[in-house]
Amino acid sequence: MAGRINDDDVKAVRDAVPIDSVVSEYLQLRNAGGGNLKGLCPFHDEKSPSFQVSPSKGLFHCFGCQEGGDTIAFVMKIDHLSFSETVERLAAKAGITLRYEEGGYNPGHQRGERIRLIEAHKIAAEYYAGQLASPEAEIGRRFLAERGFDQAAAEHFGVGYSPAGWDHLTRYLRGKGFSDKELIVSGLSQDGRRGPIDRFRGRLMWPIRDVGGEIVGFGARRLREDDTGPKYLNTPETPVYKKSQVLYGIDLAKKEIAKTSRAVVVEGYTDVMACHLAGVTTAIATCGTAFGGEHIKILRRLLMDNGSARVIFTFDGDAAGQKAALRAFEDDQKFAAETYIAIAPDGMDPCELRLAKGDDAVADLVEPRTPLFEFALRQIVNRYDLDTPAGRAAALDEAAPIVAKIKNVASQHEVAVQLAGLVGILDTQFVVRRVAQIARWQRGGGKEQGPRRGDGRPQRPYGDVQAPRGPAGPALNLRSPAHRTERELLKLALQYPALVSPAFDAYGIDEFTAPPYAAVRQCIQEAGGADGAPSDYLDAVREAAPDDTVRALVTELAVEAVFAKTVDEVYAGAQLVQVRLRAVDRRIRDVQGTLARLGAHGDAEKLAAVQNELWVLTQYGQALRNHGAAAL
Repeated sequence: MAGRINDDDVKAVRDAVPIDSVVSEYLQLRNAGGGNLKGLCPFHDEKSPSFQVSPSKGLFHCFGCQEGGDTIAFVMKIDHLSFSETVERLAAKAGITLRYEEGGYNPGHQRGERIRLIEAHKIAAEYYAGQLASPEAEIGRRFLAERGFDQAAAEHFGVGYSPAGWDHLTRYLRGKGFSDKELIVSGLSQDGRRGPIDRFRGRLMWPIRDVGGEIVGFGARRLREDDTGPKYLNTPETPVYKKSQVLYGIDLAKKEIAKTSRAVVVEGYTDVMACHLAGVTTAIATCGTAFGGEHIKILRRLLMDNGSARVIFTFDGDAAGQKAALRAFEDDQKFAAETYIAIAPDGMDPCELRLAKGDDAVADLVEPRTPLFEFALRQIVNRYDLDTPAGRAAALDEAAPIVAKIKNVASQHEVAVQLAGLVGILDTQFVVRRVAQIARWQRGGGKEQGPRRGDGRPQRPYGDVQAPRGPAGPALNLRSPAHRTERELLKLALQYPALVSPAFDAYGIDEFTAPPYAAVRQCIQEAGGADGAPSDYLDAVREAAPDDTVRALVTELAVEAVFAKTVDEVYAGAQLVQVRLRAVDRRIRDVQGTLARLGAHGDAEKLAAVQNELWVLTQYGQALRNHGAAAL
């Protein structure tokens, strides 16, 4: 049985790896004010950034889907790792040697499955890279040289060679301590008649890395005519490799994509190499599958969907390339970025273009040329005989729904006018109305409902469909001044405990009227209070939470920006006074009710005690109003 990681080591890992540096490997972060950073949430689709990171507190929180936590929680969630796998991975990054309890340290047994599979791929990549220099790999080196790639290029991209024998890599990895089961699960080996054999044999090898830079699979190119397998053979679906969720070159391109808000999507590994060597360092490619929704999510988090973001697709000029471009356009509206297509006039791909005309030609190719929607429309319209009324009508029927998907109304109108010209319909307003009609129908989910026109057909005013509601947070009436002030005070207690101490620790749980906020106040109390908060104060508060819901709210409040431009003792004192004053006023109303129930003929001693409490509360309330925090 694997031992438990020492608690002190877990804390050391948490403290050693800055959360913003980890999160930045997966998405672009920008300044959110108050020392926080923001970006598009990697855990749900969104158009504007609601995901915030607080580097000073080591926490993240999404105000859209309510996911939150520390660095360990982020990595666990985004890479689907166990707690121990995550700590081991971050410890390796920080250079921390972990200690294990209940049985000592045993690397072979105590590392999680994902860690082991990643390590196997890393060792395999080093093995393949070394084999590229072998005599057998001459055919692979010649393949690279013929496409303009020298040894330095091969090393930069980690290109290697898999020997043609049956089990060279399998035996090598066995010698490194990997079991046959691990080799099969990793996709590096496959079942043979006498046991595991190498999956890749006699091929040129490209390591495929995830956004975090870890090798999760390989792309293998056929070199010999007697190889009857496919031209390109990729790693099969494994626990660490999902072809719909990886982009070749993303580890090299991500920083430049985020910096320039531009991405270039090409078709193959050599095209990525050619683009990067030609100075187009935002180039990436899919790995044996069409560019789809999961790939878009990766890019959107890096582009952050700002107004200047651009995605340029480069496809071969043949029929397959045109089909790929149309398929890409089907997902075009999932981007907020502008999308373009670049096809060399002679149909060459970037690798061929670089060989024939040099680096400048590649750089020029990917300068935005034709909007993707325009290319898609031309491909559709050109299939019809536009010299006949029937052909023009059929072209319009197929193309209009595509134009209707354009979200921006002004752009939709402009493209509809262009469509009328492409089809050859002189009445442009007819085409504009037709597109708008389809857009309304699409927004209504394709359901014919609502008011009817004079001819009995349904009519819906433009844009009257309600947007779906996002995930609901705690059931609070945030229009209530009391709830807003309680929330603000809790944020101060979590983010600036010294500013509200020692007064805050004297506040009762019942002074917070919203049950979720009362629960957070309870957590702070159980963690030892805000006064003299230690360095692990936030961790202690989160650990005191009775469930994940309260823990998520603690994280949310610890990350959310304080409303004030200047957070100081004056502002903190005002929040303390408001919460206490409302609690005093509530108690005064309760006591007044008791006094009314006792009446003039009630128990004299009890009546006197109630009247005295009312007098004390009234005086205290007046002092708070007159003197503020000094009266606390």
